[in-house]
Amino acid sequence: MLISSNDIIINFTPTGMIPNKRMTPHIPISVNEIIEDVHRCYEIGITIVHLHARDAISGEPTYKAEVYAAIIEGIRKFAPDLIICVSLSGRTFKEFKQRAEPLFLDGPAKPDMGSLTLSSINFNKIASINDPEMIQRLAQTMIERKIKPELEAFDAGMINYAKYLVGKKILTPPYYFNFILGNIACAQADLLHAGIMIRDLPDNSIFALGGVGDAQITMNSIAVAVGCGVRIGLEDNIYYDQGRTKLATNEELVRRVHGLINYHGKRMLPARELREKMLANELTYSK
Repeated sequence: MLISSNDIIINFTPTGMIPNKRMTPHIPISVNEIIEDVHRCYEIGITIVHLHARDAISGEPTYKAEVYAAIIEGIRKFAPDLIICVSLSGRTFKEFKQRAEPLFLDGPAKPDMGSLTLSSINFNKIASINDPEMIQRLAQTMIERKIKPELEAFDAGMINYAKYLVGKKILTPPYYFNFILGNIACAQADLLHAGIMIRDLPDNSIFALGGVGDAQITMNSIAVAVGCGVRIGLEDNIYYDQGRTKLATNEELVRRVHGLINYHGKRMLPARELREKMLANELTYSK
């Protein structure tokens, strides 16, 4: 076992591509807002941060490397050990050059990880297109750049595709998976769907469970009880309660996960320890 079931990874997702200030005033959009939210949650305790960048004027998602660089360099100043992942999402951007741009950052701005969604998927109102050529080109670029893929799996078939990439030596161990459950056309956020995906993981895998919307707290609770990683943040859910009566802050969501960890007598896995286990031969930055 790569990680003890008593060690819980907290994968923090502060922004995402969908939430905006009309939906909630608590969503961090600007470079400084994102840095400040990450700083607050780092002080509470997080292992990985999964970043989405936004355009300074429109607030819409951007792939621009300079925006990611400003965010990453700002975070490195107070959290040189934090594992930083950049989004390579196909929901808005369709061209390889756009999606891969943050992977070519260097020095203190170079990310440790890049997200890699393992198939195309339909969301409520839009599709995220991830054709085989795109997936393999992004994965190969990350191998060349010594950046670890954050494998995003929304359904059981995506685990099987990851194994296909392992067979082609496009993915190398250890493997890190985020299960994002509860989307309309994907695996649902329940024990059966999660269990099947966990069963099918390749050897030498590390994984975290996330749930969208009302399912977030359910999947957080299952993840801590099972002893794996937790994906948490306003990217997946802007409400604190399942009745949707209270808008959450990222700080509140992270504190709640720490409460679950404490109740179960477990501990958050520090970023430095995960680096040693997962990125030992692929460290991208040191202070």
